[in-house]
Amino acid sequence: MKPYFESVKSFADVTITENGVDTVTFLEASDGLVELFGLFGSAIFEFLQSDLRTQIKGIRARYEARMDHSRTLEALVQCDYREESEGKPILCVILLLRGLHFVCQALQRAQSDKSTELRICFKRAYDEVLRQYHPFFIREIAALAIRAVPRRNDFYAKIAQGAPMEKLNGELDKWLVGLDHIVQHMGGFLSQGGYGTI
Repeated sequence: MKPYFESVKSFADVTITENGVDTVTFLEASDGLVELFGLFGSAIFEFLQSDLRTQIKGIRARYEARMDHSRTLEALVQCDYREESEGKPILCVILLLRGLHFVCQALQRAQSDKSTELRICFKRAYDEVLRQYHPFFIREIAALAIRAVPRRNDFYAKIAQGAPMEKLNGELDKWLVGLDHIVQHMGGFLSQGGYGTI
């Protein structure tokens, strides 16, 4: 059986054309990330999973309702904005991208500094990416959840599922480059279009 990270859609494989980020492959990669966190049963990952699933569900509902105008994330946002559907799909895109940006930052830190424990990486990423958007009580919940992040070695061993660490690190680096590219691209699109910020 393949290790989990080899069996799901990587953000490095999300289709991006001159028209934008393909909605279907982006959602597939996002689903894969959510399920990956299910391997741990950790409070922070349950917190993340719940939030990410809600946003994915909202984007998928909009895509299925208006496939002809939602083939890319950009088209989905523009269509929602034109139709003034109370902005829920746009908000789902923004919140999902924020959550993905948080995960990307945390794992990029973990990959670049192999001596730092994972909870420190997640704490720094939270402070940089999400903290500013959360009221006090959510910050407290996030702080408790971050304390429950698995130890670095346990996290990587669980993701690798027996595969060589060199292979995992190579795949994870590609995955993070792909995710970072999408987050930066979509962040620019949303900001320049006046749709919101991540």
